[in-house]
Amino acid sequence: MALLRSLLWATALLAIGTALWSISQLARNYLIARRIGLPIRVIPISHGNPFWMLVDRRVLALVKRIPLIGNSSFTRYNSRGWEVADRYYSHAEMGDAFVVVTPGRNWLYVADPEALVDIFRRRTDFPRCLELTEILNVFGPNIATVDGPQWKAQRKLTASCFNEPNNEIVWSETLLLAQDMLQYWTSKNQPVNSIAHDTRTLSLHVLSRAGFGKSFKFVGHDEQKSGSNSASISYKDSLQLILENCVLIMALGPKFLKTASAYWLPRHLRRLSSACSSFQTYMTRQYEEEKRAISHGRGLIDRNLMTSLVRASQDSQSAAEKTGDSSSGGLTESEVYGNMFVINFAGHDTTAHTFTFAIFFLAAHPEVQDWVHEEVRQVLGDRAASEWHYGTDFPRLKRCLSVMLETIRLYTPVPVAKWTDRAAQQLDVRGKTPAIPPNTMVIPSYASVQTDPKHWGSDSLTWRPSRWIDTTATTTGNGSEEHLVSPQKGTFLGWSEGSRDCPGRKFSQVEFVAMIATLLRDWRFDPVTAPGETIGDARRRVLCQIETDSAPVLLLQMLHPERAPLV
Repeated sequence: MALLRSLLWATALLAIGTALWSISQLARNYLIARRIGLPIRVIPISHGNPFWMLVDRRVLALVKRIPLIGNSSFTRYNSRGWEVADRYYSHAEMGDAFVVVTPGRNWLYVADPEALVDIFRRRTDFPRCLELTEILNVFGPNIATVDGPQWKAQRKLTASCFNEPNNEIVWSETLLLAQDMLQYWTSKNQPVNSIAHDTRTLSLHVLSRAGFGKSFKFVGHDEQKSGSNSASISYKDSLQLILENCVLIMALGPKFLKTASAYWLPRHLRRLSSACSSFQTYMTRQYEEEKRAISHGRGLIDRNLMTSLVRASQDSQSAAEKTGDSSSGGLTESEVYGNMFVINFAGHDTTAHTFTFAIFFLAAHPEVQDWVHEEVRQVLGDRAASEWHYGTDFPRLKRCLSVMLETIRLYTPVPVAKWTDRAAQQLDVRGKTPAIPPNTMVIPSYASVQTDPKHWGSDSLTWRPSRWIDTTATTTGNGSEEHLVSPQKGTFLGWSEGSRDCPGRKFSQVEFVAMIATLLRDWRFDPVTAPGETIGDARRRVLCQIETDSAPVLLLQMLHPERAPLV
């Protein structure tokens, strides 16, 4: 009994000590924020508090029911992804920049397009906060976890791999897989509630082919369930397990999993450890094979990302040895593995979640389906998919691409966080130049600047892909041509901006356009109507679900798309 009493006292003292420390830090950060001279909102718990991240939605759902405090800064700003629901409203209330004070750090939110362009341009003044990305060092250092000269070298080599020959691979592989996925859906003769699962599978298989040269036939969600439970793990299964359990792997690390599996681990973690080992072995084998091919003078046979990265790295190393410039050498073996992992991590769920959002938006907007179908028919006609050409057909499918751009405008999967690091910085925000203290997070307000009526019109919160298309008369005067609209700099940040923009932008666009063109040439989506519900009611319900049931898990996604089956 005495031991229990001592434990309770120790727990109580720890809780009191933590609370007092948080209060003191909150007061300190508030005083620092006041000196910036911008509007302030105060929340009692840091965004990055690991425990709070596990319970924030549940706790806030209860707090919102309490009178007086139910609609406060605490409930408005103290959850992951609060910006998505808030859209541009906070900035409309407080201006183009405001500060959220927490016990950890102060967070400066910026929605002025010119200031945002300046932030992205000043990469050394406003670097990415590597503390937030260091967990991505799963298989080695990579462009998401390094900065300075190391980042510059890695960025140059990884960006060179995202080229037109690789885009050709993405185009042809996506067409094959999308046809298989469509065949799976249409053969079910029942509503499809596996949209999110199946688009993840498609994205995984495109990455397998374009990233590592491995092709796999599409297998639907229900077919996977009835598949083999073999203990052996293939390359595809290992990559899928790793990507589906990224958070767990990042938290524990492959080395811990490998060491612990020698003693005791639950079955799932043992399988995850085997997946990490299998994936590492495959990368090592491909790395050594490509090095041997280079040493024997053989040319690049397949333009997948892995072989291209190894070859670009080896070429850079050879050039550096000839010139004696050690700063421009190639990547180490672990850097090659680290970058291949982060490319797969960044390219898998981002594209898959965007697919899911887009398909449900299309299901709720039959007029957009007709509009896109018209273009697909005009460009591709009755040609078989094997006769669709990346070089000539992809650039003409502008309406298909506009569906992606509009979806990302409203639901950007991966916002970027900057900070001031150890030095104070000044930033011009519409004529004001606040001094931003060291250790301040600087957040480009994607959800605000991409939905602000000042930039996007009175229907800025409406999903309308046609806003991305501009029609002009042809030079001959016989008809008209459609062009993609280029929004004002700093008002669309879907793939980030500046030198750190996403190198896989074109990769994801090619994949998306190929899939949408395949799905909408001969088919359409409709939501299943509930008893007593009209098709119009069902479409409004789908739109409501997109708006109210989307939130960040690891990335921004629809939480329960299976609740709205489609036909």
